[in-house]
Amino acid sequence: MDSRRLFSLLLIGTAAGAFSGLFGVGGGVVIVPLLILLFAYPERLATGTSLAAILLIAAFAVITQSVYGQVDFDRGLILAAPAVVGVILGTAIQQRISERAVSLIFAFILVAVAIEMLVA
Repeated sequence: MDSRRLFSLLLIGTAAGAFSGLFGVGGGVVIVPLLILLFAYPERLATGTSLAAILLIAAFAVITQSVYGQVDFDRGLILAAPAVVGVILGTAIQQRISERAVSLIFAFILVAVAIEMLVA
């Protein structure tokens, strides 16, 4: 891997970590679009790569937020159980629809959330 590509990946990871710490998001909102835009990753590869990175990002974010008393572990575990089911279903759906459809759905959700945040 050349140094420019490595540096870009390091910047993407830093941005994802910063967004995770600030807003509780990072992988899907930062890593996936940038891997697609800067590295021409296909949607599915960008998603899977982002999920691999999220393992460490989420672990460190939970540890750091818990230092400040900002983690409700009981509710977090309650959220995690159905989320695992959601991951299995979401991945199965993603594998059965076109990558273009995945991209459009993802873009629509990001725009809808942005509009909601501006209006609210």
